[in-house]
Amino acid sequence: MKQRRWKLSSTQRAEMWSRWKAGQSLNAIGRVLGKDKQVIHFLLARHGGIAPTARRRSRRALTLAEREDVSRGIVSGCSMRVIAQHLSRACSTVSREVARHGGRAQYRANQADQQAWESALRPKLCRLALHEKLRTLVASKLMLDWSPEQISGWLKQSYPDDESLRVSHETIYRTLFLQARGALKQELVRHLRSQRRIRRSRHSSIHGHSQGKIVDAVSIRERPAEVEDRAIPGHWEGDLLRGARNSHVATLVERHSRFCMLVKVPGKDTATVVAALSQHVRELSTQHSPEVLSAGVSMAKFVRER
Repeated sequence: MKQRRWKLSSTQRAEMWSRWKAGQSLNAIGRVLGKDKQVIHFLLARHGGIAPTARRRSRRALTLAEREDVSRGIVSGCSMRVIAQHLSRACSTVSREVARHGGRAQYRANQADQQAWESALRPKLCRLALHEKLRTLVASKLMLDWSPEQISGWLKQSYPDDESLRVSHETIYRTLFLQARGALKQELVRHLRSQRRIRRSRHSSIHGHSQGKIVDAVSIRERPAEVEDRAIPGHWEGDLLRGARNSHVATLVERHSRFCMLVKVPGKDTATVVAALSQHVRELSTQHSPEVLSAGVSMAKFVRER
């Protein structure tokens, strides 16, 4: 059985996060990077869908080139003070550097630089982990199905004089999605509106994640001006209502006469709705007014064209 390769290079990871923040789907990112979408989801979920902050070396820390100069100075038999003067560094800085990485006998520039990079990673506790009262308030409101935005605003109004009981909605989201912070329980994620366990980009709707919006919809603002004054019969407004147990009702209102039709449809797909409306329009009885019948004829023509 062929094993999947889960690791990505630094360049690939940067491209993955860039495409994820731009709103691309897992399939699209996987195709570009040559990975399965499950691999991409696993790598993103490790950070809750939130791109980790790029690490940077402190300007006060010794660089690899400086550590190589320290190593060459030790081999040449120079004192710590002479090496420090050559690097324009304090003598104590060079002395601690050498002592921290094995002394003069065992100091190696590459090993010292790698150890310094690894030991510099010191995760800090987040705000909710440091303040028990604030964490309790946020968790209690999340259990009541409050959104993080509502909680953040409520804290400002309820405790206007206590800035320690303030937290942004972004911090709440990050604490929920990044369980490594250890402040809020994973079970609270299901109280979010979306109930997702990974952060999606705000630009995701541009790339197919419509979030309930109609794709390629024509705005109601683009309808003809003659529709506004309701003077001409034959203009209909339609809507689809969804009820419990996958039930659907289509509504049609003729703007001139206010004539309304309710049509029960077995599904919400286009073909089903159009077929049900077409059948209902054909069954309009002759007892209706000429205006309604004229509107019904226009509606039947519209449905046939669809």
